[in-house]
Amino acid sequence: MGRRYFGTDGIRGEVGADPMTVDFALRLASAAARVLAPKGGKVLIGKDTRVSGYMFESALEAGFVAAGVDVLLTGPLPTPAIAYLTKKLGTDFGIVISASHNPYYDNGIKFFGADGEKLSDQLEEAIESFLDQTPITRDSRALGRATTATFARGDYTEFCKGTVGDITLDGLKIVVDASHGAGYKVAPRVVSELGADVVAVGCSPNGRNINDGCGSTRPDLLKLTVTGVRAHVGMALDGDGDRVVMVDERGHLVDGDQLLYVLACDRLGSGSLRGPVIGTVMSNLGLELALKALDVDFRRAKVGDRHVLAMLKEHGGVLGGETSGHVICLDKTTTGDGLITALQVLAVMRRTGKSLSELTRGMPQLPQTLLNVRVRAPSDPHASPAVRSAVEEAELELGERGRVVLRASGTEPVIRVMVEGEDGAAVESLATRLAESVRTAFG
Repeated sequence: MGRRYFGTDGIRGEVGADPMTVDFALRLASAAARVLAPKGGKVLIGKDTRVSGYMFESALEAGFVAAGVDVLLTGPLPTPAIAYLTKKLGTDFGIVISASHNPYYDNGIKFFGADGEKLSDQLEEAIESFLDQTPITRDSRALGRATTATFARGDYTEFCKGTVGDITLDGLKIVVDASHGAGYKVAPRVVSELGADVVAVGCSPNGRNINDGCGSTRPDLLKLTVTGVRAHVGMALDGDGDRVVMVDERGHLVDGDQLLYVLACDRLGSGSLRGPVIGTVMSNLGLELALKALDVDFRRAKVGDRHVLAMLKEHGGVLGGETSGHVICLDKTTTGDGLITALQVLAVMRRTGKSLSELTRGMPQLPQTLLNVRVRAPSDPHASPAVRSAVEEAELELGERGRVVLRASGTEPVIRVMVEGEDGAAVESLATRLAESVRTAFG
């Protein structure tokens, strides 16, 4: 049947344009109730800090209550917090209202099952099959109720702290950038309660400044702050808190590939690394080569945390992630969690007494250029003969020590062009040439 609205990470788009309207959210709630709680039940709903979150929260609440589903509202909390609490509280499913790293004028809706994991394609398709039906309104005696989960932030805080055991962060000065997003309260609180001296930035949301010049997609503020206050390390979440990048004491960015390397080395040393480490087709070749030198199996999934998670489960692995900082530690939680990932890295620093720059030294990164080309509509870049020819020429120039990846984004009308190789200038030139080829064909 296929999916009309669900992408790689739920449903997402510009607020006010189809499908991100109040009417659609109401119909979506009713459709989800039909599939996930046909006899009534309970749903947990969280959100990030976008001003539009209020209206989508209200629309979803109305749709579920009318369908006989009880609603628990958490207010702003990271996406992984909703995944954790959905499973812990035994609700039938969970929902996050967020567009992650997108600007404030976008928003999205994503689901978690009772197990704290994202829904299967089959369940998403089943929900879509009911979207055109009139929303349910049950008899007054069968309506659901809505309550505020005032305990949610505290429960998630304690869970995060528990993932590092008896490790404390006493004596560390840490800059925490929450991107004015969902983690703006919980992230600095967790790090502070573990004993660190916290310098908070990106923790003053106003509904329109989420991801604006801060957070994991705009780490320059974090770099400047870490060196400016002479912090030991910095961490930056994205808008919904499922990604993190870090900055070492020198002000150098440490991305998801490097974080994955640090965690893999730590678990290898402790004997707790199981199965292969899973990256994606976009992961830096330096990660693959560094893990190969340690005799650690490394495999690549398609881009998207659901694909990384599926491959981890298929091969019995515990560590996987993406360059963007979406890292999954299956030995700690069920989904990518930026705060927990950062805590695991901080725990390694504490146990070893090493700085973040020392821990990442064993993984030299190959020069990589990533360009986003906006297109008229979602398109397969390899459908164009001219683009295929340009890719073949680039691959011939790079040889065996380089890669080219072209892929359509699953969340926005963009084709991503990635080129990687040993010569940074050549890589940048090839990426620019390929981007122009894509723009001519599809832009």
